[in-house]
Amino acid sequence: MQSIVKLCGDQIVPLITEQMSMNHASANLLLLSRAGFGPSAEDIRKLGIQSPRITYRNLRKASSAQPEYFKVSSNMLDGLVKGIQDVGKMEQLSKEQRAQIRKQSQQDLKSLNLRWIREMVNSPAQLREKMAFFWHGHFACREINIYFQQHLLDIIRRNALGNFGELLREVSKSASMLSFLNNQQNRKQQPNENFAREVMELFTMGRGNYTEQDIKEAARAFTGWGFNLQGEFVFRKNLHDEGVKTVLGRTGNLNGDDVLNILLEERQTARYLAAKIYRFFVNEKADAAKVQWLAERFYKNKYDISVLLEDIFTSDWFYEDNNLGAKIKSPIELMVGIQRILPMEFEQEEVQLLYQRLLGQVLFYPPNVAGWPGGENWIDSSSLMYRLRLPRVLHDDDHFNAKPKDDDDVAMGERMESSQKPLVKHSKATAKGIMNVDINWMAYVSQFAGVDKTNLPAAIASSLLTVGQVNLDTIHAYTEKDSRENYIRSLTIGLMSLPEYQVS
Repeated sequence: MQSIVKLCGDQIVPLITEQMSMNHASANLLLLSRAGFGPSAEDIRKLGIQSPRITYRNLRKASSAQPEYFKVSSNMLDGLVKGIQDVGKMEQLSKEQRAQIRKQSQQDLKSLNLRWIREMVNSPAQLREKMAFFWHGHFACREINIYFQQHLLDIIRRNALGNFGELLREVSKSASMLSFLNNQQNRKQQPNENFAREVMELFTMGRGNYTEQDIKEAARAFTGWGFNLQGEFVFRKNLHDEGVKTVLGRTGNLNGDDVLNILLEERQTARYLAAKIYRFFVNEKADAAKVQWLAERFYKNKYDISVLLEDIFTSDWFYEDNNLGAKIKSPIELMVGIQRILPMEFEQEEVQLLYQRLLGQVLFYPPNVAGWPGGENWIDSSSLMYRLRLPRVLHDDDHFNAKPKDDDDVAMGERMESSQKPLVKHSKATAKGIMNVDINWMAYVSQFAGVDKTNLPAAIASSLLTVGQVNLDTIHAYTEKDSRENYIRSLTIGLMSLPEYQVS
């Protein structure tokens, strides 16, 4: 299948113009790009050898082990908060100590961001990390507290392929979510509805499937749910409303756990989740019949996430031509995918944070409670330029002469007034967006050993582009032909700089 990608206004739109049959190589590339972050260099030779079912079985097996807990909080921060169990006792700290905690927490969040990026790039547990990445957007949380975010990320990664009910319960009792959605202030006779509303609207049923009265009653059920400074869940019984409540037609002295169970009993929760997961992994234009089938299976299997993913990735319809090139890569997917197929080391990893900001997706800093909208929203006239230049920036130590949007949260506390110094110092190269990357080209180039030079363009294209054949004449005219290695290198960067590389 050949795909032309055009810019309509500020949007990138894939146009399918020619059909071709799906072979093992293209099917496996599609699978690895959707169920993971794309093939590694070592995966290239395997693309055409094994069936997609075997590839998926290997992905599932590689993701079966429990993930490592990412602890990046600094010893200095640990020392400042040691022994303070009650959030209210933060007032015992001086103004300078509280400022120091916030500053160090922001710095540690950068470390957590980069630690997870490394895991996405290098971990064989691609299915787990990709599903965790989905849940990171689903349970969007913009909380600047490293303890809370470390814990929430661990919850998501541990439960990414498990049971959605367990995941929902753990996330709902996490300090990150309770703080972000103001449930620490939710108490009897003064209920705060934020948490209850988002649990229904964003986490489970979706907008329009409950009433405002359901939210009010559910908020009463969640009264007393809170946390201590270490991020541990605390039920404050004296703040809980013990009265009778009615939520979605169920009446009783309901508590927060009861409400979550009620939401899981609703088939609409399975439909809402199946549709969202379908749009993320399959096609941004959801097929109603397939979503309904997935939802019924998801509900019948008691919200087993692994079964839902197997239903998707082992189905024949997942590999249909209309799903090729139907997904625009998010900035994280784009950046991680390049690093997987071209093994590389950064002189300063922090420069990746700048590029996340430029491209519009910074881990742990979603734009709002609904997370990143995705799809065509990833592309506008400026971000498309950055995206298309990214491979050459990595290859040539070039840089973007651009300034990210001025958002102090996304900037991780580094926004400056004219009289201030940045909280974190960068080198001149990092500040300018110069990557300074050492790419291990031999690991990549060696995968094409034995491929005749005349067949290299097609072989490389089939390893990079899910949309199939493209017109290589222009790219070929600008490739370096002085050696086989330079030819492969320049051809690869040229293909990665095409609009077609922006979709999977």
